[in-house]
Amino acid sequence: MNAPESPIGPPDASVNPRYAGIATFARLPRLEDVPRADIAVVGVPFDSGVSYRPGARFGPAHIREASRLLRPYNPAQDVEPFSQQQIADAGDISANPFNLTEAVQQIEAAAEQLSADGKRLLTLGGDHTIALPLLRVAARRHGPVAVLHFDAHLDTWDTYFGAPVTHGTPFRRASEEGLIDLTASTHVGIRGPLYSRDDLRDDERLGFAVISSVDIESEGLPRAVERMLARLGDRPVYLSIDIDVLDPAHAPGTGTPEAGGMTSRELLAMIRALRAVNLVGADVVEVAPAYDHAQLTAVAASHVAYEILSAMTPASSVHAG
Repeated sequence: MNAPESPIGPPDASVNPRYAGIATFARLPRLEDVPRADIAVVGVPFDSGVSYRPGARFGPAHIREASRLLRPYNPAQDVEPFSQQQIADAGDISANPFNLTEAVQQIEAAAEQLSADGKRLLTLGGDHTIALPLLRVAARRHGPVAVLHFDAHLDTWDTYFGAPVTHGTPFRRASEEGLIDLTASTHVGIRGPLYSRDDLRDDERLGFAVISSVDIESEGLPRAVERMLARLGDRPVYLSIDIDVLDPAHAPGTGTPEAGGMTSRELLAMIRALRAVNLVGADVVEVAPAYDHAQLTAVAASHVAYEILSAMTPASSVHAG
């Protein structure tokens, strides 16, 4: 029996400068250039579901460009995510920018095809509308999943201008479709004004608990991590991160910024704690480069994605301390 092939990782930065070559995520190989992959990083350059500032369709390219500086060893998690599993960049999913319904169908079909052999997906958005088709695919494979949702906003509203599928509604639709575990799903980082108290009542009815930015400030990060892990338990977890969970000081390049958000350090720490759970898929969305400055948002998003990939590294691959 042949030994498994060693994963193909990024090129040596001392031979090929990081600023040269095709900007795949972290300069990883393209999916077509590897015999198989455990995880595919895929972009969805789509923002037809936004309700305020557009531009997240350019997010995947912006994140990839900033990811050139990422390195193979993650000391915070003591893993080498690119050498312990095969990760590849699958390019972008094409979605109709003029027909939201068709776009959602295209995203779902492409994600289904990409994950058909069991590989996990880390999806770079794009606006948060894309979470709905991705959750449909995850639930078909794993059953109702515990959604761990980092965001300034609940995204469980009903409609905008009568439209049921937008970037502010994916988790209501997912709950109504039976895609999520109603006993384990969690929002983290929620803050800012709401339309009424009914927003929170509806959200709880739809299956979510809330760890707000105010909770993190008043109770501390260790307590927030404890609450998050207790809620998730041993369920399959789908992780969805809207970059606006970060304070605009850390991520100005997004469509609906809210003051009083998490720091990038706090967000990365909470993602690192997810080595303890069964991550079956993830997305990082709402990076809008037109509002970014000095790649602040892209750098944050690329490091968020890197920590997710590190948390997805099999436990048997972690180095002994």
